[in-house]
Amino acid sequence: MSKILNVQQLRKTYQSGGSELTVLEDISFSVPSGTSYAIVGPSGSGKTTLLGLCAGLDTPDSGSVTVCGQHMEDLSEDQRAALRSNKVGFIFQNFQLLPTLTALENVSVPLELQGDRKASEIARSLLEKVGLGDRTHHYPSQLSGGEQQRVGLARAFANRPEILFADEPTGNLDEQTGDRVVQLLFDLNQEAGTTLIIVTHDMNLARRCNQLMRLQGGRILESVNSGTA
Repeated sequence: MSKILNVQQLRKTYQSGGSELTVLEDISFSVPSGTSYAIVGPSGSGKTTLLGLCAGLDTPDSGSVTVCGQHMEDLSEDQRAALRSNKVGFIFQNFQLLPTLTALENVSVPLELQGDRKASEIARSLLEKVGLGDRTHHYPSQLSGGEQQRVGLARAFANRPEILFADEPTGNLDEQTGDRVVQLLFDLNQEAGTTLIIVTHDMNLARRCNQLMRLQGGRILESVNSGTA
């Protein structure tokens, strides 16, 4: 099975109060296409930083990241943005919907940016799949947190991504709502055959993934198959 994400000897530091803070050190792992991969660890362990590096939102001090066959360090910022637009999806803890756009418009945006003439039709179909067919013309402020995250799910799958990065997708939801969002996430993923990379504190969510990696202090503590963590 081909590797859709390959990370080798990643290192990332930040300047903090005149000293250097190492956030990630010697991170290496790979993810086969079509699988799900959870990244867990305590706050401050480097999970979100790692996700940003894998998605090309930030650059490492050293090491390499290859996504969908593209070596991120060889790409310009415009080329990384194009790769994200065409092959990558995102789900965020705080939803990050555009407040002045309806649910339908929020989901349509990635498709419209690609010039897809069926953007509205595809967006409507995705909203129906996540149970929001009757909420298409509602604005984010008119939706509950769970409904907003379901709009986020629909938007993430709109451009038919090859790989999807989810940063604490249930972090702002109650347990019952979070469970529904997780089920929709895996249902949509199974239908689309997308690779999932999930950062989460939710061990029930993490154990649903094919592989689970624990970070601690910016290093990989362990990497195990699902259900053995």
